[in-house]
Amino acid sequence: MDEISKSDKKILHTIQSKFRKAISDYRLIDDNDHILIGLSGGKDSLALVELLGEKMKIFVPRFKLTAVHVSVENINYESDLTYLSDYAKQFNVPFVHRTTKFDDSRETGKSTCFLCSWHRRKALFDVAHDLGCNKIALGHHLDDITETLLLNLFYQGAFATMPPKLKMDKFDMTIIRPLALISEKEMKEMERIREYKKQVKNCPFEKDSSRRDAKNLITELEKWNPDVRKSIWSAMENIKEDYLPKKEKLN
Repeated sequence: MDEISKSDKKILHTIQSKFRKAISDYRLIDDNDHILIGLSGGKDSLALVELLGEKMKIFVPRFKLTAVHVSVENINYESDLTYLSDYAKQFNVPFVHRTTKFDDSRETGKSTCFLCSWHRRKALFDVAHDLGCNKIALGHHLDDITETLLLNLFYQGAFATMPPKLKMDKFDMTIIRPLALISEKEMKEMERIREYKKQVKNCPFEKDSSRRDAKNLITELEKWNPDVRKSIWSAMENIKEDYLPKKEKLN
């Protein structure tokens, strides 16, 4: 990699520190793990390959990685597979490409975006099973997690989000999110420093969404409290059940 400035080194050091803290605080990696990295080609998944690839060089804990990119045949999303493969190889991470598809005319009642996401995720689980992986690492960062909390709160009436670590009993797999403590702003800085190649994205179904509304809401709340994202995260780890409504069971 090219020589970088002292200020950029400081940014990367902060990102790496938060990455290590997430690994430690939530015990995301154990000895002999085989972790599948969901490599979409976006900045977050590219950063995840680097951070985990560098972590793999450390002998404690010992684990191995495989980066997997899933294409959907009937969605116009162009990825440079050579770039993704070469990038993964920089960090001694094997690269696997799989293709899936779906028929939205038969799977009615669900949006195309939901079906695309669901089938990509299912393909990741299938590849993880085929490769003998026990964990899947996804590139969700702090903003993704806080936005999901708000979406569940406002639309589902549930205080829930995407946790840093989630055991999927149905699939006998654990989802980990090592970027959980890193903000989107920091991820964009890493993208700038590393000069990631942009993937071509021409999805005809992409449009403004509720998630964008949640992002805009948090931006507005930052005007009131610049540390609102940290406060939301702290609230998720500091739930006082005695001070929340609780239905009494009838005898």
